[in-house]
Amino acid sequence: MSATDTAKMNGGGVISFIEKAGKKIPDPIIIFMWFIVGAFALTAMIGGLTFEIQGADGSPITHTIKNMTDAEHVVWFFDNALLQNWLGFGNGILGVILIVMLGVGVAESSGLFNAIIKKLGTRLKDTYLAPALIFLGIMSSIATDAGYLILIPLAGLLYTGLGKNPLIGMAAAFAGVSAGFSANLIPATPVDVIIGLNAQIFAESQGVPFESSTGEALTPATMHYYFIFVSTFMLVGIGAWVTKKFVEPRFKNVPYELPEGMDLSNFAVTEEEKKGLRAAFWGLLLSLGLVVALALGPLAPYETASGKVVTPYLNNVILLITLVFTIVGAAFGVATGKFKSLMDVVQAMIAQMNTMGYILVLTFFCYNFLGILGYSGLGTYITYIGASGLSALGLQEFPILLIIGFVITTGLINLFVGGLTSKWMLLGPIFVPMLYQVNPAMTPDLVAAAYRVADSSTNIITPMMTYAGVILAFMRKYKPDLSFGDVIMMMVPYSVAFLLFWTSLLVGFFAFNIPLGF
Repeated sequence: MSATDTAKMNGGGVISFIEKAGKKIPDPIIIFMWFIVGAFALTAMIGGLTFEIQGADGSPITHTIKNMTDAEHVVWFFDNALLQNWLGFGNGILGVILIVMLGVGVAESSGLFNAIIKKLGTRLKDTYLAPALIFLGIMSSIATDAGYLILIPLAGLLYTGLGKNPLIGMAAAFAGVSAGFSANLIPATPVDVIIGLNAQIFAESQGVPFESSTGEALTPATMHYYFIFVSTFMLVGIGAWVTKKFVEPRFKNVPYELPEGMDLSNFAVTEEEKKGLRAAFWGLLLSLGLVVALALGPLAPYETASGKVVTPYLNNVILLITLVFTIVGAAFGVATGKFKSLMDVVQAMIAQMNTMGYILVLTFFCYNFLGILGYSGLGTYITYIGASGLSALGLQEFPILLIIGFVITTGLINLFVGGLTSKWMLLGPIFVPMLYQVNPAMTPDLVAAAYRVADSSTNIITPMMTYAGVILAFMRKYKPDLSFGDVIMMMVPYSVAFLLFWTSLLVGFFAFNIPLGF
């Protein structure tokens, strides 16, 4: 790739427009601050407005918008801003998110994720290298930093050691880590929890049943598990095909540099890590045995007097997953000497919590805004307007078009606004109830799955992605004149292929009435 080609790619056109437009969009926290101000102003203008929507049983329900500038409603806002609207929002969703991160923090801080990636990566044969890197990237979404900061540089080293252009391996790993972010074989990952619990809040706050298409109650953390399980294998196959057909032929003969002093054994698994992995294996067996004992004992299913079947182990799957991560991570850390006392494990949890500051600030303003939407009736009114507009277009008869339309909308927004959680907070409260009102087949789990497909598929082609600059820096070690425009063009085939086939898979699940999860 010549310097002229690089300049052309980095010059004008769509990429330059996206990069410039994206930089002008405020941080989501700022957006939610203005949303709160805007909600007060808007309700002051239309307070007292009444409108009628159709209830779940078909009967009309009348709503009236409250003027949030009235004294009684201002008092409500201040009385509820801290506890009800933030800490207690959605029955304490914030606490659930933080708990999940405790277990992940122990496993990540111990070095377990890094060791697993290195162990598997260095044992792969040339033929299976690209699909394996994509698979490892997808699985690393349980701890995204490990994928971005360990797997992608490792992929470059592995390809260099085989005499191949390191950019090929780094592109495949990047596709797996970022574009495959919403796929996994492990249930109840942090992203499952965040998407699922918030989807439940968005639905129930406006009277939308949190149920699947068959009328069964959804479990937030596992409502997409069947879909993401199948997606994992599909994305590995597609990603490997894109690497072989598009990326490898393009970069096979492109010259690259090996950074001075780089040791190709930097990512070799140490003896301490081998010892830790053995301990982690026994820790995994112990933790899984404990989970099974709980599921068959105190948390076993039972039937209430009314005939309803309750499954405590599913209701507490988040805590059980956290327990597994904590035990396995602690076993690895103790065996490697990283954890010398229980306090070291606690410090690992604290370190993980230190990274959650942004989430705390974001949720404070976001949840308070959502609280205003629900309390004032403004959210229901926005849903009513949007649903009426879509119905007027006749789309209520074509749910597949609604799915595809929402995927495209989310994908385009993702090019300009980074952050899975923040975008879901922006789009979810509107689209979850709105699409259901247009067509009841658009259940909360289906809408949330469409969001995950679009967001993940376009992560690798936007400058707004959190690790965009980091990935560019990694690749520039081998190609100093590489621009982010070059990176985007390298990743476009993955993005397009993932978006097309992943959306088709979701449509297939819907068309054949296959449950997305359990």
